[in-house]
Amino acid sequence: MFIQTEETPNPATMKFLPGRAVLSQGTLDVADVSLAHLSPLAEALFKIEGVKGVFLAHEFVTVTKTTDKEWPLLKPAILTTLMEHYTNNRPILAEAHEGSTALETPAPAADDNDVVRQIREILDMKVRPAVAQDGGDITFQSFEDGIVYLHLKGSCAGCPSSTATLKSGIENMLKHYIPEVREVRQMR
Repeated sequence: MFIQTEETPNPATMKFLPGRAVLSQGTLDVADVSLAHLSPLAEALFKIEGVKGVFLAHEFVTVTKTTDKEWPLLKPAILTTLMEHYTNNRPILAEAHEGSTALETPAPAADDNDVVRQIREILDMKVRPAVAQDGGDITFQSFEDGIVYLHLKGSCAGCPSSTATLKSGIENMLKHYIPEVREVRQMR
């Protein structure tokens, strides 16, 4: 098994591509060790000193490190943990949490109005694929009084360039296509 790694725009995160599916659908943001019970893989990664967060998506795992650790020291331990997990056919998700609400699969609500449907479509078609390339995800939370609220996960959460991405990229794009959008804000 060969696991590829990619640096992300966030120096505190690294993207690991195991060459096989991680999750069959949705994403799981294990932002701290208190949520690790949702995934045996996340639990194993959190046993590595210096791992601060784990984000699971369809084709990749993004790991966030603490500021006091360096990638040259962490990367081999993470690769070994991923390799052992996959070669031993351990589950990615805890059985009790398959289909859990912790697994985020953005889906339109039946009561979405036209503006919200347009926002979701632009995010799904133009923004989320680009963000996934950088080891993260972005999900729609709400649209109120001209303000779009989004949740950043994986390498996007805490990334130094995330504010610029939100304002210069996503906000400008949404305002261009949807005149009702005045601003984009990140949910914390």
